[in-house]
Amino acid sequence: MKPRRIDAATRVSSASLTRLCDWRSCLMVVRPETVIRWHRAGWRLLWRYKSKPGRPPIPLELRQLIRRLAAENPLWGEERIANELLLKLGLRVSPRTVRKYMPKRPPGRPSDDQRWSTFLRNHAQEIVACDFFVSVTATFRLFYVFVLIEHGSRRLLHFNVTPHPTAAWTLQQLREALGDGDFRYLLHDCDSIFTRRLDESIKNLGMTVLKSPPHSPKADAICERLIGTIRRECLDWLIPLSESHLRSMLKLWVTHYNRARPHMALSPGVPDPLRKRYYV
Repeated sequence: MKPRRIDAATRVSSASLTRLCDWRSCLMVVRPETVIRWHRAGWRLLWRYKSKPGRPPIPLELRQLIRRLAAENPLWGEERIANELLLKLGLRVSPRTVRKYMPKRPPGRPSDDQRWSTFLRNHAQEIVACDFFVSVTATFRLFYVFVLIEHGSRRLLHFNVTPHPTAAWTLQQLREALGDGDFRYLLHDCDSIFTRRLDESIKNLGMTVLKSPPHSPKADAICERLIGTIRRECLDWLIPLSESHLRSMLKLWVTHYNRARPHMALSPGVPDPLRKRYYV
């Protein structure tokens, strides 16, 4: 907007105001961006002053009751305690609020329920995990590599390459790899390609689907470690030229991984040994 010139009335009023104070000490020339920044900073301070962070504290009696329920029922979590308070006492408390007031366990003391690592170790022979990673060719084409690994033996059960992965394609890979297997659990992440229909089809094969939490690669550490090994030992040394070249590279490396590469998790050993070799 173009500024307008001041009129005579404005000049007279401005001259009159100069008699009240020293106008030179009040004059400050700033840029418009500076005024806007000051206004935003002032608004933040005002909003911080008016806002009270966090939720209002619950009554002391309710806090003591939550601690008592948690102490007398060590297997109950925040969801169970919140449901007990709602159904039996009519007190609606958020599970996160219950967790805030539950007694903390001493450091180093495990919980009374089964840990995720304990479950994976106890059922390693029945668990398979799958995931995707990408590979770029010399002509900058992007391909998706699907891998499926068995937890107990660390054997790479199946892999395939595609430029456009879909849920139907992924389901077909799982059917080909798990159709004759004796597995009970399939572990995968929360990627959108693992749709509800895919999980239902896996359940029809007699398996239970386990989803790792979002942004938690340690929950699927064995499959994530496999992908890192493929990159470090294969794809970081060779640049694939095409889809068929990438598939042939991985096929040779998978044979090496299953039959020749030693694994410290196997004390050490190989996932799929053809025969024992002894050297003197």
